[in-house]
Amino acid sequence: MDLMDAGRIAVGLVLLVLGGEFLVRGASSLARRVGISSLVVGLTVVSAATSAPELAVTVGAVLRDEPGLAVGNVVGSNIVNVLLILGLSALVIPLAVKQRLVRFDLPLMVALSVGLLLVSLDGRITAVDGLLLFLAVVAHTVLTVVISRRDTRVPSRAGGSAGSSSAPAVAGEAEESPPAPIGRSLLLVGLGIALLVAGATLLVEGAVNTATTLGVSSLVVGLTVVAVGTSLPELATSIIAVRRGERDLAVGNVVGSNIFNIGVVLGLPALISRDGIPVSGAAVAFDIPVMLAAAVALLPIAFTGFAVARWEGTLFVGLYLAYTGYVVLAATAHDALEGFTAAMAWFVLPLVAVTLLAFTAYEVGLHRGRREPGRSA
Repeated sequence: MDLMDAGRIAVGLVLLVLGGEFLVRGASSLARRVGISSLVVGLTVVSAATSAPELAVTVGAVLRDEPGLAVGNVVGSNIVNVLLILGLSALVIPLAVKQRLVRFDLPLMVALSVGLLLVSLDGRITAVDGLLLFLAVVAHTVLTVVISRRDTRVPSRAGGSAGSSSAPAVAGEAEESPPAPIGRSLLLVGLGIALLVAGATLLVEGAVNTATTLGVSSLVVGLTVVAVGTSLPELATSIIAVRRGERDLAVGNVVGSNIFNIGVVLGLPALISRDGIPVSGAAVAFDIPVMLAAAVALLPIAFTGFAVARWEGTLFVGLYLAYTGYVVLAATAHDALEGFTAAMAWFVLPLVAVTLLAFTAYEVGLHRGRREPGRSA
């Protein structure tokens, strides 16, 4: 790897993180200033702002005619968000999952993942495909605002105290702290966007040059280095959220970011591009199904106990490391690839499936046991 390209990647990542941080703070403050609830801010504004690095990198990759990097960035970021970020966050403290997320947002994330796989089967995300994905995010945002307003009215009529305590605060800000002045918020948003554009430019250039030097595809670089780098704002936001006791915001931020990544980060460039975005056969055959599997795996974990426990976080992190190991070994055609693949296919993955089924059945049994005394009473 050339030192100049390594420097571009490092500086680009730093600028993306700083830009994401400024954009999150500015956008969240503006949303609070105009009276949007913190729950809506967490699911829409914060998740969209933390996905801004992915959008900047994807647009830059499409403009540079690097579709593999664009697709790999989004697919890899969604895998990182679920397996690595939620996994690490759950290791800090078990994560709480609101019923609303389980019943509405998580199924939509899975549905969009299925939709991305279906529209990619022909090897291209067309402008029509991009429009459909983009409209799904618009509908999600509108429904989120409507549902949030409906939910906040019920507690306020009952007395108001429950409503104020149930809404999660934006990560990094105390709930009772007043929002920043509009001028300062706009300055933070503008500075964040500028840093994101500069960071994305450096990161894309360094990543493409590195892929060419190492002889690996831009898809692999997007799935690994770029995906982790552009997901750092989500990681920072989620860790800050759980350390401040806002455990449900960590899950909401990741789910919202994944929805935004598919619908806007991929949908919008495909919509404005004449020829759409080409999708490689490798991504269709392996990486996008892995992204879908990660989204599906989160459903039973969140549904059974409305929480992501530490052991589940450990499992997620382990699965991400295994996935990354496979991608690297396959890209470099390493001799250990065959043995690694056999061990994963015949031992690790079946063991994970059995473990998930066993613990899911156990937690479902616990919930049924808790409900039966209440019914008999």
